[in-house]
Amino acid sequence: MSDEHKPDGQTPEQPHDQSYDASTGPSAAPEPPAPEEPTQPLAGWPDGRAYGRPGSEDIAPAGPPPYGSTYGQQQPPQQQQQQPAPPQGQGPYAPAAPTVPFAPPGGPGGPGGQGESMYFGPGPYPPAGYPRQQRPRPFPLWAWPAIAALALVVGVLGGLAGGALQDELASQRGTVDNGLDGVRTQSAAPLDADNGSVPAVAQALLPSTVQIVAEFDGQAAGATGSGFVLDREGHIVTNNHVVASAAEDDGPIVVIDHEGKRHEATVVGRSAVYDLAVLDVEDGEGLEPAALGRSQVLRVGDPVIAFGAPLGLSQTVTSGIVSALDRPVTTSGESDDESSYINAVQTDAAINPGNSGGPLVNLAGEVVGVNSAIATNGGSSGEAGNIGVGFAIPIEQVITTVDQILRTGKAEYPVIGAQVRTGGEPDSAGATITEVMPDTPAERAGLLKDDIITAVDDKPVNDGIALIVAIRTHLPGDTVEMSVIRGGDEQVVEVELDGKVG
Repeated sequence: MSDEHKPDGQTPEQPHDQSYDASTGPSAAPEPPAPEEPTQPLAGWPDGRAYGRPGSEDIAPAGPPPYGSTYGQQQPPQQQQQQPAPPQGQGPYAPAAPTVPFAPPGGPGGPGGQGESMYFGPGPYPPAGYPRQQRPRPFPLWAWPAIAALALVVGVLGGLAGGALQDELASQRGTVDNGLDGVRTQSAAPLDADNGSVPAVAQALLPSTVQIVAEFDGQAAGATGSGFVLDREGHIVTNNHVVASAAEDDGPIVVIDHEGKRHEATVVGRSAVYDLAVLDVEDGEGLEPAALGRSQVLRVGDPVIAFGAPLGLSQTVTSGIVSALDRPVTTSGESDDESSYINAVQTDAAINPGNSGGPLVNLAGEVVGVNSAIATNGGSSGEAGNIGVGFAIPIEQVITTVDQILRTGKAEYPVIGAQVRTGGEPDSAGATITEVMPDTPAERAGLLKDDIITAVDDKPVNDGIALIVAIRTHLPGDTVEMSVIRGGDEQVVEVELDGKVG
């Protein structure tokens, strides 16, 4: 069955439910009556016109089906004369199925009016009311600028989000969701607790000790220090002052392991107030982590061994004893918030410039502190060296700060929101408050200017440095009891510590 040709512009005049007979055509003809069409295909249909197009110049197939005029139009007399059909089985074609023009719904010209013919050829007819193909609605031109603007906005926002994500990932390289619980540390001591051999400790710990070379004030390799391997993921613990300049200037940091292999390193996070930093080294998974011990079980006189690279001399080992415990020590920084206050382990093991960040180890081969500072005699003959008074950050504080850095890339320290006098009080019986800031833990606890704090959780406080050190051994959110003298009367107040990043 050939495709339907649908005319345009004609109003329907007849109902669509006309009945048709396959041999005689419509049961009722439209007004005016349509000319009678042949009921059999005729050989040699005159004129060779295309379907329903009188006088068409198009080339039409020879022979049936018959080529008639538009349905409902009058034919010239010579075209209405029926010619005899060829005998059965003779002529160019054999008899075909009866064929009549299909009257479209609504009368002559179909639903849309006159102007084009409609012919379905031989065979069954399509149902009346054959749906007219709908032309697609053109896309409005005004929408294209809106789509382009939307695509531009999406592209810009996507670029900004991608850049922010990249910066965030870059700044958080080396962090671990679970902190120390999410990395593979060395839990067992490499030696027995009653081991008395310094050479055995040296053999156990040297593979875990590294030298650090960092940029300082724009000078490559201007700073040297030490560190130790924290875990099998390649994290290194060292002092903040060893890498602070390189971290601020985004300068190069190189970690040199015990075999002399150099590793590029980046800073995961650092704390100026505790003088600690955590590095992440490339290809550091093969490094051997050091075991972590406890400084709280140390006694004055216990043997300890210091590891590091003093004066750039890597893999150096010195030994001594614990000279004192809970020694309040401060190192100056660019501001009070960046000054390091340490509740230190004091030792007479030789510690020199370049030892900073290296481990202080007990005879079981466990790290009990991080070498950080040395006392000097105040001379001006260049950089001071060892005089037998060195200080290490207790491993308990190291574990707390390192865990915070691994989780977030930052460390917090506790504060009370008050200023205290830190010098010039040789006969002081405690720490004198010089200022209380508004809306701080100190104000909420009722502390006032000129109050003298003599103890924190029953531990005596002799001066301002001792008070700061005592507070910083706690965590933000802890509640501590402070013994306070005001106007000659002593009272105890509870202070809930606030936190600050640094």
